[in-house]
Amino acid sequence: MSGYTTMLLEQRAKTWEQAKALLDAATKEERKLTGEEEASYAKMTEDLNASRAMVDKLIEDERNATASEESLRKLAEAPVNPAHAPAKANESEALRAFLRGETRAYEINPTVAEVRAAGAYREQRAGLSGLTAAAGGATQPTNFYNQLWAHLINSSQMLQSGITVLQTNDGNQIQLPTTTSHSTATWGAAQAPLNESDPAFAQRTLSAYKAGLLISVANELIEDTGVDLQGYLSMQAGRAIGNLIGQGLVVGTGTGQPTGITTLTTLGKTGSTAVVGAPNFDDMIALYYSVIPQYRAAASAAWITNDVTVGVLRTLKNTYGQYLWQPGLTEGTPDTMLGKRVISEVWMPGTALNAKSVIFGDMAAYFARIVNGLRFEQSRDYQFNTDQTTFRAVLRADGTLLDQTGAVKHFVGAAS
Repeated sequence: MSGYTTMLLEQRAKTWEQAKALLDAATKEERKLTGEEEASYAKMTEDLNASRAMVDKLIEDERNATASEESLRKLAEAPVNPAHAPAKANESEALRAFLRGETRAYEINPTVAEVRAAGAYREQRAGLSGLTAAAGGATQPTNFYNQLWAHLINSSQMLQSGITVLQTNDGNQIQLPTTTSHSTATWGAAQAPLNESDPAFAQRTLSAYKAGLLISVANELIEDTGVDLQGYLSMQAGRAIGNLIGQGLVVGTGTGQPTGITTLTTLGKTGSTAVVGAPNFDDMIALYYSVIPQYRAAASAAWITNDVTVGVLRTLKNTYGQYLWQPGLTEGTPDTMLGKRVISEVWMPGTALNAKSVIFGDMAAYFARIVNGLRFEQSRDYQFNTDQTTFRAVLRADGTLLDQTGAVKHFVGAAS
């Protein structure tokens, strides 16, 4: 871990202690925070969130830099197979030809081995993560696939939250069998017939909804550019599609888009009518224990909320003055509540009446499906009259909660 990362963690610990001191003083005097204190606490919350994001990014960059060096070393040591060399050796030239319009398509369809080599794969239940340019990647020759996929994954916290990610080679529907109820036993008298109790089954379906966009670029820019046009286009496409898919995985309706996790969770706790949808300490305890032990004990169990709500959760403490939220102050240690990770997701609703502002449960019960890779194509005919080249980015994906009986539950603000 770098010295800068250590400094950020120490600074974060100091900020948290200052925030606690502010809250403790108000509690001791049995009063609410003053306007000035609320402004100070809001600034501290912003600093805590920013430092957490920066630490996570630095740690990921260090990890990816090491993985990249190892991949390059293996590549340099690997013998060249003449039968396969042409397909990969001229990949950069193929990309240049694509940008110049000499070829009409540049398909991004990686193998699992290639995705692993790029550092963008986790076995089974782990989410996806991608390479970043901050650790030096922007100064090295890279191919279009790595940049596009990396930006997409980094745009969605849901894909990194521990959900189960399925990568498929086609968009055919996937039927996922699950149980909706189990058999139950009953007492009976000697020689009396036993009651029949059959388990009930259901199927969850994963489709392949299409997310995409167009980017039009003046041909003068393509011909004369002296900047990293390739990186710019990949960033724009990756961020836009990544944000759209991230939104779908959280709050999607299931009609023409993924079914978001908040759409399928069951009620764990309803807030008090005395506040406008804000959770209190007892609410979070109730939400935690509304999930059955097997799910809440899972390594992939987590809290999902947004940054603003995290600021509310940081104020909650029990009658002994112990805070529910605990910051991660060492490398690789996440923020936690009741020993479980707290993940901030931009698409989660804020605290409000009827709003599902906090969810908790086993994130591995939510399945996301991604078909192949990101398809990136161009047309010089679409904007022919304005002398522009149009690039098209498309990715197909879907998501659903496999166990909808209680694997993940939500807190909702009171109706009135």
